[in-house]
Amino acid sequence: MRPNESKVKLSRRIGIPLTRKASKSMERKPGAPGMHRSRFGRKLSDYGKQLLEKQRLRYQYNLGDKKLRSYYLKAAGKSGNTADLLIQYIESRLDALVHRAGLAPTIYASRQLVTHGHIKVNTRRVNIPSYNVKPGDTISVRDKSKTMDLIRNSINDVEDVPYLAVDREGLTATYTRLPEIEEVPVIAEVGIVVEYYSK
Repeated sequence: MRPNESKVKLSRRIGIPLTRKASKSMERKPGAPGMHRSRFGRKLSDYGKQLLEKQRLRYQYNLGDKKLRSYYLKAAGKSGNTADLLIQYIESRLDALVHRAGLAPTIYASRQLVTHGHIKVNTRRVNIPSYNVKPGDTISVRDKSKTMDLIRNSINDVEDVPYLAVDREGLTATYTRLPEIEEVPVIAEVGIVVEYYSK
């Protein structure tokens, strides 16, 4: 994503809301941005579909192209379903799990919480958004940060995912296991993303 790019314009361009503000805007103005915008029912080439799904996946996790490709290469190098492995690698990122646990309202806010040192993994403070959380690890909010309005307003406004055990009072979440692809609340055809990178 380009620096300072509007999340609303970006959401309308890829056809899915990335923030609450974008969701409200897309209800009022469906379709891509611009004077001659068209709705997302237009016919795309096979490459166009692959590119769109790749963009949808990476923007929902706020990833750069190189980072997403590196996750694909790791997944492709292991035995098993590449799409399943790809989503497991990405979903195991610390910023993704902070967002899934409801400690941040968006992936962008989640990354900021992590980089500013508000989040701990087990007992150690971690400020690397791409940190690989392992099953059994516990994510928590630093004691000094537990009164932050951002966190308090977000924690009760999230859908539970079966691979995270969340303690809303204690502001902690335990990563119980690697997720199945159908359990991850992401809007993208991951198999098509794999096709894009496998050329």
